[in-house]
Amino acid sequence: MVTLREDERLDYLLAEDLRIIQSPSVFAFSLDAVLLARFVYVPIQKGKLIDLCSGNGVIPLFLSARTKGQITGVEIQERLFDMGKRSIEYNGLGNRINMIHGDIKETAKLLGHGKFDVVTCNPPYFTTPSEDEINPNEHLAIARHEILCTLEDTIKASSQLVKQGGKVAFVHRPGRLIDIITLMRQYRLEPKRLQFVYPKKGKEANTLLVEAIKDGSPDLKIAPPLIVYNDNDEYTKEIREILYGE
Repeated sequence: MVTLREDERLDYLLAEDLRIIQSPSVFAFSLDAVLLARFVYVPIQKGKLIDLCSGNGVIPLFLSARTKGQITGVEIQERLFDMGKRSIEYNGLGNRINMIHGDIKETAKLLGHGKFDVVTCNPPYFTTPSEDEINPNEHLAIARHEILCTLEDTIKASSQLVKQGGKVAFVHRPGRLIDIITLMRQYRLEPKRLQFVYPKKGKEANTLLVEAIKDGSPDLKIAPPLIVYNDNDEYTKEIREILYGE
């Protein structure tokens, strides 16, 4: 059994045959998290992985279906951390996934430098707006805006945590691409794979996925575009496979 609080609900992660606690007023994962968890290369049999800005633990849960390695999630908001921890326990994955309630800027001091094979991050996408523009819901504001951590904070922390030759993968908005590349190189992360995600054919990309290697050599590969909806406003075959395993 699982204890649900306030407006929480228990949702399915269909392709992974897992359940996750969500709340519309606190946090519910988006397609971006699913795409990042499928995009990143992971060691199948062993290894150490860490997910920064974990929210309700969705990416660690997704990754648990792809690797037998040990996975750590880091989330600063106590309510989201608690949701993630309860989801992990509900799915019987406490021996493989560990959630940490803390600030990603302090994680390397806590866990050690260069200890992880893979780092993933779905960070806040937007710089902090003026006070009258910010979302009055504190949980959603922190998840969406760079209030408690900036893009540079997330990339710096990723570089500190990953081993030399290890992989770091981010999902973000195309408008921040130059910032991402510049900061990754500043912190010794060399971008190696890039994929753009488009809502529909003929539309501008609204999401990007990028994977870098710590101290890697320059050689960027651009993956084929990923399109979310077809002309009938239904998920494309590629997205259905990712979401439902069809």
